[in-house]
Amino acid sequence: MKKITAVFLFFFTFLFSYQSHAQDILKSNDLSTVKVDYLSDTDIAKIKAQLQSNNMTIEQAEPMALSKGMSVTEFAKLKARLNGASGTASTTKNTDSSNGKGTNSGRTQEKIVNKKVKDTVNALIFGSELFDNPTLNFEPDSNLATPVNYILGPGDELQVSVYGVQEFNASIPVSVEGKIAIQYVGQISVAGMSIEAATQKIKAAIARVYSTVPSGQSQVSVSLSRIRTIKITIVGGKQPGNYSISSLATVYNALHLAGGPGKNGSYRNIELIRNNKVYKNIDIYRFLVKGDQSDNVTLKENDVIRIPVYTQRVTVEGQVKRPGIFEMKRGEKFSDLLNFASGFNEFAYTASVNVIQKTGKEFKVKDISEKEFASYTPQSGDVFRVTKILNRFENRIKIEGAVFRPDYYSYNEGMRISDLIQRAEGLKEDAYTKRARIIRLKSDLTTEIVNVDLAAALSGDANADIALKREDEVTIYSVLDFKEEYKVTIDGEVKNPGEYEYVDNLSLNDLIVQVGGLTGSASKKVEIARMIKSDEIDDANPKRIELLEFEITADNNEQVKNFVLKPFDVINIRRMAVYEKPQMVKISGAVVYPGKYVLANKKESVYNVVMRAGGLSPVANIDGMKILRPIKQEQIDKIESIDLNLAKNDTLKDKFVKKLKEEAKFAVIPLDWKKIEKDKEHYSNVTLFPDDEIVVTTFNEGVKVTGNVLLNSEIPYRKGKSFQYYLSSVGGVDAKGWKKKAYIIYPNGKADVTGSFLFFRSYPKVLPDSQIVVPEKPERKKLSAGEWVGFGSVISSLALLIITAFK
Repeated sequence: MKKITAVFLFFFTFLFSYQSHAQDILKSNDLSTVKVDYLSDTDIAKIKAQLQSNNMTIEQAEPMALSKGMSVTEFAKLKARLNGASGTASTTKNTDSSNGKGTNSGRTQEKIVNKKVKDTVNALIFGSELFDNPTLNFEPDSNLATPVNYILGPGDELQVSVYGVQEFNASIPVSVEGKIAIQYVGQISVAGMSIEAATQKIKAAIARVYSTVPSGQSQVSVSLSRIRTIKITIVGGKQPGNYSISSLATVYNALHLAGGPGKNGSYRNIELIRNNKVYKNIDIYRFLVKGDQSDNVTLKENDVIRIPVYTQRVTVEGQVKRPGIFEMKRGEKFSDLLNFASGFNEFAYTASVNVIQKTGKEFKVKDISEKEFASYTPQSGDVFRVTKILNRFENRIKIEGAVFRPDYYSYNEGMRISDLIQRAEGLKEDAYTKRARIIRLKSDLTTEIVNVDLAAALSGDANADIALKREDEVTIYSVLDFKEEYKVTIDGEVKNPGEYEYVDNLSLNDLIVQVGGLTGSASKKVEIARMIKSDEIDDANPKRIELLEFEITADNNEQVKNFVLKPFDVINIRRMAVYEKPQMVKISGAVVYPGKYVLANKKESVYNVVMRAGGLSPVANIDGMKILRPIKQEQIDKIESIDLNLAKNDTLKDKFVKKLKEEAKFAVIPLDWKKIEKDKEHYSNVTLFPDDEIVVTTFNEGVKVTGNVLLNSEIPYRKGKSFQYYLSSVGGVDAKGWKKKAYIIYPNGKADVTGSFLFFRSYPKVLPDSQIVVPEKPERKKLSAGEWVGFGSVISSLALLIITAFK
């Protein structure tokens, strides 16, 4: 009852501060006019403090507020502001479940969230990447065991448990006075004590109340369940200021939150100031280079991290593993700087390093030899440049050609050509021993050729066995290099015609077998063209080649007469005069026996194939016969090769070719069966080609009307009715229809169009199974107002000219 009364009085106090900031609001019972949006952050903080002092939650106060007239919406706003009044830091709870001795060690702490942006100003400074990586924040792990030297303070929360014969479990905060209050035990002062010392003190106090604890029948467990937030100050960082962080946080965690050192900040002389004294000097390079975290100490309340400006920085460029800007301490040498840069890379010139130094007036250049690396002291502003090693070798020699292992080899003083050949595993069988070549670089950097009698050098002649020099390139020739590459060509009726390599004693039988043998269409006639060789020109002989003709056994790859070939012969195996495989045509539709038929005659006609198919069936439409002839690829290729002299952006030709390939796969040839029956020599009795298809349509007593008409439909055929009758039967032409260009497609594939003479228009005749098509009118561009004005001006000028002429 006391708690309810206290909360009731608190709400009246809160409402009064919102409206008039005077005490007479306590007498009001009406909360309906409360507007939470008008409350200041200070008012919200006071409300939260009063709730905590009365050990009440906002949820417990909800019934009272609603009963006094506060709307549900306003109470929800109040609740949201109270829950968010803790500040910008977000609190997360990580719970560890432990089965040991019945304890439950859940622990929470303040989690600091700080967005990181890639550093572009300090990108080259060694160590800057440590502080702009959002995944690396050095945040303490709340799941780790509490350090035994952890110092307790206000804001921490302890989990105190008694288990065994007697049981007790409570989560107890450390008050602002530094004490914890345990039920039946009383208050115990723990502020400033380590967690280990506080645990012993709490156990001793509990043992005085719980009689089973001294006897060991009950055990006491003390753990840290909530970690307090401490305040520290960072000076000299990219984001200096006061920070609220976990009491377990370390120096590196705080530096990361502040973005690391500023533009001119030191990475090696950072000071941790505690109780107005320098507690520790922090050198980040110890961590970056060695992984040493001895400087990463735990922070305490009111610690100050001071980042002074750097004393000296130097730059390392070129062939090191980690080029950049480095900070140097007094007494450090170039060898230390090289260690910071992770040493030379594999292409570095290490004999000396070039350094650009600054004097009081200008720059100067100095070379540091390798023996000075450990003694040279870098000066502030030095720029060290590590260059690439030269692309040359001090002891290289090369051999290529007819040896078993052509390659580069190491050269040593006094080495001769016989020694190099021995290293290359000796000469190949095809080596040309009368001469070898050495390409040598002279002292003036020009090249010369040195010829070697290889046979004499290898036989022990000291004069011929020339001494070699660095960068010599030795070439051993092969006898095959001097031999011309001969070819023969075979064409005609063989399985794999083409050009083949010629070898000595190559015969026609050998070549026929090599190309896979003769085809079944090979004739007995063979023609061989052979080149004519002569040292003199014979004007009386008009022949360019020698032509040899003879006969072979066409069905045998092994000929009795084994004709020997010569280089560059061209062999032609002729095709049989008559050798043609049976080819088919197709007939479909209203015939007695539709299907595929072989072309029996060289000039097989439509009439012959229809008769072979049993003739037309009773339902055949003799006006609807046609041939579908496939469009061959060579026809499309011819169209593509024609130059229509169109504009570059004109796609007419491409559209036409695409239509032939994808849509119009057949050419339609109309047939007139009545005339074919009367006269077998009539032009409609077409000679058929392979793959042709004769289509005989079934008689259909309807006329299709399509296109731009009111109703696309099929009208029953009526003998004698005109073209316009069928148009009228579907409602006529619509608004876009172009009647004077209407046309008809007959069943056999023929078409006819509407004609006109003067004011008279003639329409095509309509037959059964025809299709009438009304196309769409083309869009006409209307004249603009400006064009009409221009047109009027021309007419006016012309009229004025005529009037003037007749005056």
